[in-house]
Amino acid sequence: MQRIIPPLLACLLAACQPAAPPAGEAQAGASEPAYDFDLVFAGGTVVDGLGNERYAADVGIRGDRIVAISRSGLAGSNAREIVDVSGLIVGPGFIDNHAHIETEIHEHPLAENFTRQGITTIIASLHSGDQPWPLDEYARSLDIAPNIGFFAGHTWTRKQVLGLENRAPDHDELQAMRDLVEESMKQGALGLSTGLLYVPANYAETEEVIELAKVAAAYGGIYVTHMRNEATGLIDSVNETIRIAEEAGIPAQINHHKVAGVNQWGWSERTLALIDEARARGVDIVHDLYPYTASSTRSAVLFPQWVLAGGPEEFAKRVNDPEQLPQIREEMREIFMNDRTGGDLARVQIRVLRADQSYNGRTLADMAADRGLPNNIDTGIDLAIELEQKGGFSVIFHAMDEQDVIRIMQHPLAMIETDGDPVAYGDGFPHPRSYGAFPRVLARYVRELGVLTLEEAVKKMSSMPADQYNQAERGRIVEGAFADITVFDADTVQDQATYTDPHRYPLGIEHVMINGEFVIRGGALTGNRPGVWIRGPARPDRVRAAP
Repeated sequence: MQRIIPPLLACLLAACQPAAPPAGEAQAGASEPAYDFDLVFAGGTVVDGLGNERYAADVGIRGDRIVAISRSGLAGSNAREIVDVSGLIVGPGFIDNHAHIETEIHEHPLAENFTRQGITTIIASLHSGDQPWPLDEYARSLDIAPNIGFFAGHTWTRKQVLGLENRAPDHDELQAMRDLVEESMKQGALGLSTGLLYVPANYAETEEVIELAKVAAAYGGIYVTHMRNEATGLIDSVNETIRIAEEAGIPAQINHHKVAGVNQWGWSERTLALIDEARARGVDIVHDLYPYTASSTRSAVLFPQWVLAGGPEEFAKRVNDPEQLPQIREEMREIFMNDRTGGDLARVQIRVLRADQSYNGRTLADMAADRGLPNNIDTGIDLAIELEQKGGFSVIFHAMDEQDVIRIMQHPLAMIETDGDPVAYGDGFPHPRSYGAFPRVLARYVRELGVLTLEEAVKKMSSMPADQYNQAERGRIVEGAFADITVFDADTVQDQATYTDPHRYPLGIEHVMINGEFVIRGGALTGNRPGVWIRGPARPDRVRAAP
């Protein structure tokens, strides 16, 4: 299926032609016309990313654009190269709504764990991460394979002004935060991003976020959020997101919409109803998800967030204070039981424990068993306090139900993301989403379970996020669009990364083209770095005078 058909075959066999001139240029003194196409994908089935029914067609590329789509074929055209994609799907490049690449993408310029999923554009919506600064200087300095867009980060902004203090800003401090968001927007941010689950962002009252969101809105930004609570406080958190959107006058997007904690399973019916009700009264709100029943974050979420204020030294003082420890344990018990594990330490899988990497990939239940301790919440609390004082650990929580995942995925406003990390092959112990999120949707939820059609899934991966970020010339196979293209085998595409063996690339992604250049060709990495900066704002038509 990856057979390459040389152009002008008869002439080449007869050795009758000189070397071809660059595309679009005629060779001086030669009678041969310029090529019509640099490349033609021939014999494939187009899924256009707009939700339309698939159809057989050839797709012609010139420079960084799709310049022709022909149902009758382009194989006989004057093309520099023809790539036979018979039996394969020719779709738009996938757009990842959220990945943790904000200050590290330059260290992984080929972004192989993303591009091998068919991803051609990655959105760095920051959340709890730091923001590159100056944003525009960092973005312009990048020489990378995927396209990339950035947000103004609430966490980074708050840290610049308040550090890790658990309090509201005064008038001058709030203005300093506004100024930073304004400058980020002027430098090309797509909008404002929050990670309200994490320190120090969760020390912010809703009103603080609204004030900063107003600044982003004035510069045509959107608001994306890791909500304050995705478990027992899920309903309140969705309502908070809607309130921020309404009062700030800004479009909103919930990243990795999920229902965490056994006691909350089924609540997606309620959260989706809230989104639908808000949309019905004019609130511009959408959401996205990753296709897994386990989340991943830092071990700090096992603690009441006030315990973490001031950093590691203050944390150690609190957990070793016999007067404060009972209250800490009581609140941790609620978190373990209701937000995370349901009481079973086997649901807490260690990704990376730097203090003892022999436990990478194993669970707190394993550690408890090794020490002869019972698998219960008290043991979990003791282990979490001990390990947090040793630097903490990254963790996978097996705390979601697949029916909620499916219900959210099927919602017409839902898009796809990885929430993944840029990783070097074999390094660390990532969540499998870093390697397999997009192929998993195509394999499990399209081909195996049939909860989405192929056309629906590709739309959620392409034109929907493209439109969200003001990229109407990406995320679709139409003439004139940028040649961001993913060619895959719908019958064999498959994620291979697992929770215990995460460093495994997916199958079935044959070719990935970004801005007219192959980054994956015939399943092999090319080393090309054609990615561009997706510069904000996301809503240029809504730019107005700053507040």
